[in-house]
Amino acid sequence: MKNIAMLLKGSLAASVFLIFSQCKPMPSESGKDEKTMIIASETTDCTGVAPMKCLQVKEKESDSWGNFYSNIEGFTYEPGFEYVLKVKTEKIENPPMDGSSIKYTLVKQVSKTKK
Repeated sequence: MKNIAMLLKGSLAASVFLIFSQCKPMPSESGKDEKTMIIASETTDCTGVAPMKCLQVKEKESDSWGNFYSNIEGFTYEPGFEYVLKVKTEKIENPPMDGSSIKYTLVKQVSKTKK
């Protein structure tokens, strides 16, 4: 009888472990991050799926400007101003074939400087 009870306890513990190990972390724990982005005062011509205007961005003052093909939810760009933004990045599980796999959301506009 003791062997059966021990076997049942062991099976129960193993089952509980397997169930919890299959759970996905909460979204706030997985796939989200915050970063600072510097947005240039002018856009540039670029080509994504079609010709378009891209924001010029960099993460540090010493970096070179790069094209930003996506948008930043909650942010409205105004030409002639350089911005420093704090943005949240979130991985998109099933992005469209022609879209970004990362969603950008404005957390805070740190500065807006006339250029």
